[in-house]
Amino acid sequence: MNNVLRAETAPQLCLDAVTAADLMTPNPVSIRAVATIDEAVALLIDKGISAAPVIDNAGRPVGVLSRSDILVHDRQKVEYLKPATAAAESMLAKPDAARADQLMTPVVFSVGPQTPAHKVVAEMVALKVHRLFVVDRGGVLIGVISALDVLRHLRPEES
Repeated sequence: MNNVLRAETAPQLCLDAVTAADLMTPNPVSIRAVATIDEAVALLIDKGISAAPVIDNAGRPVGVLSRSDILVHDRQKVEYLKPATAAAESMLAKPDAARADQLMTPVVFSVGPQTPAHKVVAEMVALKVHRLFVVDRGGVLIGVISALDVLRHLRPEES
């Protein structure tokens, strides 16, 4: 008797999208470059997201601010030490003066809305990123494509 297990053939999946515009979530949540860290944290928590693009005054992405970026910043502050005096304790109650553009990862991976969907997926894999931003011809942010967006557009291939 042969004890070799035979794997059943899984159906092939195909991408049910033609362009980046088909894959993207339009009008993504973004953070202004001059937003305070307290504002950015509130936005990420309120929207239930792990990261957001940081945009300049013209709406162009200039970086990405993630929870990890904020945690690294937070760990570098000495506020975790026990205050020696009441005056020092009142200083700790001050909001964080750091801005989003000071803590963000200053790299933006983007595609245009007409970029073929298969190239979007290939770029995400090659860059090892979980999201790409979609920008118009002027570089203004118009959408985001996350790995979850790609998964939502996978369909079983019809025979």
